[in-house]
Amino acid sequence: MAKRLFKLLAPLVMLVGLVVMLSGCGNSVANRDTLANAKKTDSIVWGVKADTNLFGLMNIKTGKIQGFDIDIAKALTKKILGKKGHAKFTQVTSDTRMPLIKAGNIDAIIATMTITPERAKQVDFSNVYFKAGGSILVKKGSPIKSVKDLKKGTKVIVVQGSTYGDSIKKAAPNTQVLQLADYASAFTALKSGQADALSTDNGILYGMSLQDKNYVVVGGTYTNEPYGIAVNKGQKPFRNAINKALDEIKADGTYDKIAQKWFGDVPGFNVKEVR
Repeated sequence: MAKRLFKLLAPLVMLVGLVVMLSGCGNSVANRDTLANAKKTDSIVWGVKADTNLFGLMNIKTGKIQGFDIDIAKALTKKILGKKGHAKFTQVTSDTRMPLIKAGNIDAIIATMTITPERAKQVDFSNVYFKAGGSILVKKGSPIKSVKDLKKGTKVIVVQGSTYGDSIKKAAPNTQVLQLADYASAFTALKSGQADALSTDNGILYGMSLQDKNYVVVGGTYTNEPYGIAVNKGQKPFRNAINKALDEIKADGTYDKIAQKWFGDVPGFNVKEVR
């Protein structure tokens, strides 16, 4: 009887052991010294958006992601690791970026990520690298001129995993909020008439308005949404290295050149207001 029971339980015991072993491996990857590993491999793996014009957007012709966040990541990598340093990129969304960094699949997130107290419980943030603010995008000629015009009967699209579901409910409690997976589907839904407005950071919305000039950003900003670079908890040396590199690219003019490259065509853009 005992032998029979052992035969029945043995596969289960082995399975549990395998799960524990894999969990341990995942934790060791997430908790390793990120800066030391980056110096060892001469590379930093950055989580970036691929659906956000100006910040991170997939170039269909080249198959590469390009934008402000990508160029900033490249500049920071060179400052941290030297000329041999190589920036690697993994595509993330607002929903997937946190699980990916917690699992150790990426070293840092630079993906239009607003610094919030809630997120700071899970990750550590760098200093602010882009001072964004919440705004709304509407079709030209829309009666909606600001967030104050979002009343009962109006619909606003936000992206899942962003802070704007709560922000809109607070600023316009009577409007209906629709949550979609990413910015590409959100903008498509707005253009197809599924909602009256789309709300997210002004920089992202300006990118959409440049893609389709039938849509405009209105009403200024109604929230402050400072972007930070996220790293795993316990990675103080890596965060310090990022902050030092960020100060250096702002001091030597690299930051301003990158900002002008991507936002120079945006009406009213002032690099001093975002750096």
